[in-house]
Amino acid sequence: MVTVTNEPINPSEAYGLIAKKVSGSVVLHYAVVKENMGVEKLTTCIDYRSEGDTEGELARIADDLTAKWSLEDVLLVRRTGCLDVGDIISLVAASSPNSEDAFEACKYGISRMKKMTTIKKQEMYSK
Repeated sequence: MVTVTNEPINPSEAYGLIAKKVSGSVVLHYAVVKENMGVEKLTTCIDYRSEGDTEGELARIADDLTAKWSLEDVLLVRRTGCLDVGDIISLVAASSPNSEDAFEACKYGISRMKKMTTIKKQEMYSK
């Protein structure tokens, strides 16, 4: 399942969205807005915009994950809008009969989502 949303990602609902009938491992990773992005100013928010077929790009990432690892399910969620420090930017979740595949798929999914071409970001700083 893949989703692009401007609504907050609810961590307590995420676990219920991923299939786990035959899985012994479910790995969930949330990316969050951090206060300092490596500059001397503090981040106040980051504006994420979808430009193009973001759901299609997420679907290709999900397909790659299921092709490379033994997974029961994959959940990729990407948020758009102006997100404050501490807000969840994205979710990568993988369920698998074994923990190694779940962890490796999740790690790879995180890497791929960081490189998405259909998501543009603009960081806003305090003055």
